Amino acid sequence: MSKSIGVVTGGGDCPGLNTVIRAVAKAAAKRGWECVGIVGGYDGLLEPRQTRPLDYHALSGLLTRGGTILGTASRGKFSAKVGHGESRALPKELLDGVKAGMDALGLFALVAIGGDGSLSIAQQMFEHGVPVVGIPKTIDNDLEGTLFTFGFDSAVSAATDALDRLHTTAESHNRVMVLEVMGRYAGWIALWSGVAGGADVILIPEIPFTYESVCAKIREREQLGRTFTIIIVAEGAREKGGGFVTSGAPTKVGEARLGGIGAVVSVEVEKRTGKESRVCVLGHLQRGGSPTTFDRALCSTFGAEAVELVAAGDFGKMVAFTDDQIGAIKISDAVGRLKTVRPDGNLVRAARALGICLGD
Repeated sequence: MSKSIGVVTGGGDCPGLNTVIRAVAKAAAKRGWECVGIVGGYDGLLEPRQTRPLDYHALSGLLTRGGTILGTASRGKFSAKVGHGESRALPKELLDGVKAGMDALGLFALVAIGGDGSLSIAQQMFEHGVPVVGIPKTIDNDLEGTLFTFGFDSAVSAATDALDRLHTTAESHNRVMVLEVMGRYAGWIALWSGVAGGADVILIPEIPFTYESVCAKIREREQLGRTFTIIIVAEGAREKGGGFVTSGAPTKVGEARLGGIGAVVSVEVEKRTGKESRVCVLGHLQRGGSPTTFDRALCSTFGAEAVELVAAGDFGKMVAFTDDQIGAIKISDAVGRLKTVRPDGNLVRAARALGICLGD
């Protein structure tokens, strides 16, 4: 009888999820294993169980297709995060239900695809005796232990394209244009796309900003005859001495919803400089569409490597981009450790050398 492994996607959606699913299923098929997709996140392992076969019919067209054919969930019974970076232990009966689901479906291993929250759940499952391997996913690129997570490059590409488009309208109207991007408590998306897209000001959580610094940059550009300014701001950016800007009350289970800092910056800049200012919130456009070439290659390599870990029985590990190759680290070494931008890192230093204002 053929062996079967399960594949589950959790947390927010992003480009590349389907590409990873395809890679895992194809690599498993080469070993003669069947691959079963768990539908709707980890809840699909509980009764009434929801699955779908990942055969060659299901894999057609997945390489370039955004989102996930398995669906995903960032709320519900398997939420492992509460508040700003805090986590909670899952009830034993829930973990027992996962093991029962694995047994009922005849799965000898589970490949969990997700970010810090989803992989924190996977770690708890592993500690409870579930044979699991992780694949790191988040557009925020804030997971420790891996240089890149898949979805990040695609999100940066979307943000860079938005900056390119905002340049023309900003210049035409002599405006300040503020672009708010995702990233939660890390500024990777804002920093990378800001440098690539020619932003004049980049505001990230790791470097608290002052309006005096931002407005000084705008006035400096005016004196040079540059009558427009492009500002990119990460959703977790904060004024020096201030707190996070949120778009709603924290939920009972789950982290606070960041958002709105772009509008705050736009209003304050217009008030202080007299320059007409507009804000654009990129929002979930960063999560949609086809994965970039880099993400497709990364996803394919991650998926194949995850199956290698399963074959070796090397559970409790997460595939990771380390140095110049794909390797593996313990899931426990990756979760609960927010990877943030180093204020003295290469890209920050490059931004400063190019005359970009970081707000400090």
